[in-house]
Amino acid sequence: MAGTTPGIPGTPRVLRAMNDRAALDLLLEHGPLTRTKIGKLTGLSKPTASQLLARLEAAGLVVATGTSEGRPGPNAQLYAVHARAAHVAGLDVTADRIVAAVADVTGETVGTYELPTRGRRADGVVRQVTQALDGAVKEAGITRAEVHRVVIGTPGAFDPGTGRLRYASHLPGWHSPTLLDELAACLPMPVEYENDVNLVAVAEQRLGAAQDHEDFVLLWNEEGLGAALVINGRLHRGFTGGAGEVGFLPVPGTPLVRQVVKANAGGFQELAGAQAVPRLATSLGIETPHQPYAEVAAGLLTRAVAAWERDPALTELLRQYAQRLATGLASLTAVLDPGLIVLSGQLVSCGGELLRSLVQSELAELAASRPRLVLGRIDHHPVLRGALERALADTRDEVFDTSR
Repeated sequence: MAGTTPGIPGTPRVLRAMNDRAALDLLLEHGPLTRTKIGKLTGLSKPTASQLLARLEAAGLVVATGTSEGRPGPNAQLYAVHARAAHVAGLDVTADRIVAAVADVTGETVGTYELPTRGRRADGVVRQVTQALDGAVKEAGITRAEVHRVVIGTPGAFDPGTGRLRYASHLPGWHSPTLLDELAACLPMPVEYENDVNLVAVAEQRLGAAQDHEDFVLLWNEEGLGAALVINGRLHRGFTGGAGEVGFLPVPGTPLVRQVVKANAGGFQELAGAQAVPRLATSLGIETPHQPYAEVAAGLLTRAVAAWERDPALTELLRQYAQRLATGLASLTAVLDPGLIVLSGQLVSCGGELLRSLVQSELAELAASRPRLVLGRIDHHPVLRGALERALADTRDEVFDTSR
């Protein structure tokens, strides 16, 4: 039976709460179920299952949603989790925009809003966050007070000792030492902050390519290179929150980058980040603009895949880029020895399965162990999906706890 319930183990109240949580988790996983089916899946007798459903219905956690059809005999009543029992919100913050979304307790997204932020005043971050959140809340048809929890994903990480954002100098307005206090004063619900790549890993672990994996590395490759490290099912964040900032990793094949925080770059970023792709293309005689880096790099990799083994220069571009990615991954593999590496982000998506297979082949030559490489499966707003999943997990623990 799922869930963790406070109290003395074995008491009737705690056992009832454990059964309640098990039934709610089953309803989330399978959708509407009959009383008989819930009893079979939980091992409860029909009378006990009936009492459980009555209790959850009275608590506003389940609702009757119709009847089963297509079977002999009378149709049975179906029950489902009450979607409006709780709502959560997630925000995905970049230098150019904030995307906000609201999900009900079943995980369905019921409201979204995108707020462009490029060119706005850096001291208006609190206003931007509340405006984006309110836009999603309005589309969801609820009020801000009905949001149980908010998770905000940003580049870099907030130092747990100082409360200041680190490793993201390109995010204007987010480095004030009083920012978190100001946001707490404006938002009535609990607010959590998490690195954006870590949230992609949460989404992949809950819904995507890393399901059922307790240990894995996720490499994110868009405008910047970053990684999420999941060990024993938990994100490893490091002393200052900077674990996974692999763009700063010194690697062979590029000059040492000094003062990396001031430069907001490092060896692996210079070797295999978005800005490296147009430079590599130029060195191979491919005419191309160099900016905007991410857009140009995505276009080049898309062309390289389409022209594989037909255009020598583009073919070599993809080969060399795969080798560069594998170089950094070999360093991570030597330290962490992961069984699984998930490749995600726009540049990986453009390279697709061909790029993945090339990186896998190169890594086999460079690393002592042989982790399996897979492509990420969460393509649509993965940072936002991870933020919602993180918020849902904590909110369900609270709302579904019937022992109190």
